[in-house]
Amino acid sequence: MKIKGRSYFKESNADLEIFENWVDQLENHNERVYERIEVTTSLGKTHIWGLNTKEENLETLVVFPGARTTSFFWDFDKGLDNLNHKMKIYLVETNGLPNLSDGLTPDIKSLDYGLWAVEVFDKLKIEKAFIAGASFGGLICMKLAIVKPELVKAAFLLNAGCLQPFSLSVKNLYYNLLPIISPSIKNVSKFLDKAIFCKPNHTLSAVSEKLIIDYEVLALTKYKDNTQKPYYMDEELADVAVDTYLLQGDNDMLFPHQKSIDNAKKHIKTLKEIEIFENVGHGIETYAKAMNYIGLKIKNYS
Repeated sequence: MKIKGRSYFKESNADLEIFENWVDQLENHNERVYERIEVTTSLGKTHIWGLNTKEENLETLVVFPGARTTSFFWDFDKGLDNLNHKMKIYLVETNGLPNLSDGLTPDIKSLDYGLWAVEVFDKLKIEKAFIAGASFGGLICMKLAIVKPELVKAAFLLNAGCLQPFSLSVKNLYYNLLPIISPSIKNVSKFLDKAIFCKPNHTLSAVSEKLIIDYEVLALTKYKDNTQKPYYMDEELADVAVDTYLLQGDNDMLFPHQKSIDNAKKHIKTLKEIEIFENVGHGIETYAKAMNYIGLKIKNYS
């Protein structure tokens, strides 16, 4: 696998300690301890957080996070409990994002992230699983579904970053660039309020909101991000051969929902269902009803 770039924490030991302290706060708030799993892949060390992975006779769900996030975003305020369906859950920390995995990355437009995901499945000894990805993670899901569809029971795409180009609207660019140019708590909070959530319907507890702000400030100030961003996969999506479910927030500024829906219908031959959530922003993986939907589809899947 050809390495395209390398992202990294600027002061490795000190910055990773900050991240570990952040994980401790999350675990304390959620009142649970996540399993720590580390595997070696073509991109170096890949870290995975686990829930219920030692239990037998459970369905398996593998989660891939969005850009500039950690897979823990899926479990703010015990969000994964909203699946209402006990499963083995693997929260994969994608290489190249601000987390405990190594920062090596392949060319985003190659199929290499899919090949990397296959390696993760192999190392975890997962024969077949449901997969879910938010934003950047949706692209990873589609790459895996193209490279080795026999590993995937069904894919859930949440405001996926592979169904259209990043929106160049003035409003979207303003709120996304604001915390990058000036990564203060105030600007990060404004970005979250305007682009990620849709208050009062789509929000988090005060504790989790502080956790997400602290994480974003860490990612923006302490992490050298050289990872390529998602792109519109266009006709590549025609090669997807697994059942695919599309979950869209109607208030997603980054990837406006109707355009993603139109492109998914156009290209994904195995598109099973589209669910639109009203008054939900880009961070749909933090929305309880989206988790309800995934859990129900997995429970009734045949």
